[in-house]
Amino acid sequence: MTQKRWFQFFIFFICLFSLIFLISITHFIFTPVLQLIGAVALPIIGAGILYYLTRPLMNLLVKYKVPRILAIIIVFLVIIGAITLFIVFIWPIARDQFDRLMESIPGMVQMVEGWINYWQDNIALVPDQVIDAINNFANDIPGHIENVLNNVFGFLGSFIGQLVSIIAGIVLVPFFLFFMLKDGEKLVPFILQFFSKKKADNLHQLLSKIDRVLSAFIQGQLLVSFAVGVLLLIGYLIIGLEYAVVLALFGMMMNVIPFLGPYIAVIPALLVGGFQDPYNLIWVAIIMLVAQQLESTFITPNVMGQTLSLHPLTVITVILAAGSIAGFLGILFAIPVYAVIRTIVIHFYQTFVNSRKNKDDALI
Repeated sequence: MTQKRWFQFFIFFICLFSLIFLISITHFIFTPVLQLIGAVALPIIGAGILYYLTRPLMNLLVKYKVPRILAIIIVFLVIIGAITLFIVFIWPIARDQFDRLMESIPGMVQMVEGWINYWQDNIALVPDQVIDAINNFANDIPGHIENVLNNVFGFLGSFIGQLVSIIAGIVLVPFFLFFMLKDGEKLVPFILQFFSKKKADNLHQLLSKIDRVLSAFIQGQLLVSFAVGVLLLIGYLIIGLEYAVVLALFGMMMNVIPFLGPYIAVIPALLVGGFQDPYNLIWVAIIMLVAQQLESTFITPNVMGQTLSLHPLTVITVILAAGSIAGFLGILFAIPVYAVIRTIVIHFYQTFVNSRKNKDDALI
């Protein structure tokens, strides 16, 4: 790399860190803006997810000469129908199983205490250090339960405090979704009109790449999660696992989290299966293994394709970093945000390389 290029990179990083420093000392200006963004984030994100899920159906209807407004109405009817089916057929079963699961927890705790007492009465050959550790853990169980309850009630308190804004955000989701479906295709032309033709074409390629990445992740991840949930439900029903619907729904929701989700999903199933019958530990593990193999071999490649092509180590690193910074929401949105940022960086780098031959190709 020539000395001129090194100097340009040096100036770029100086400007970048200067901008970060200026933003840090003028946070009082950006704080209200971030609060405003946070206020509309829920309806925008919720409507955006539904937009990418329902856009293929709307495009199909429009392709067959259905007026756009009528197509949007049909999409809303499909959404309402899906919610109604869930409430009528699945929710009562899941609620009943969840209530019975909560009622069985004290019995599970007593069983664990019985195992601990049996262990203490039949461990003459176990070192004293191990016995002391077990006793300390058994004595600390009430303290652990109290800490968990305090955290749960603290979460519920903050959740109830934000319940009004959450309800308002949910109410606004249909309105945002309507206008996204109606005018979503007008956004890109509106942005591109402020650029010259060559830069507009370059920017259009970037926005198309971002759209494909978001579409592949949202549609793919939710469809994959639904398929895994169905596979888990079938497997749990075959082995006669109690609370099969609740555990399958939990597995479906956790599978939305890339890579780590399946391991989180299997924990309650293993616990319930172990208390019901120790052999169920093996069967539950086999069911999860089969479901994950089917998902990784047949479902994910056909649904997502190679659009994301993220290495598992990259996924783990991004999820852990996002979780430590932003908690559960960070874990949930880490991969799509990373995929979008990576797409933007790669596109700008490719544009920069092309601009070395022709300056007119530069996006900036």
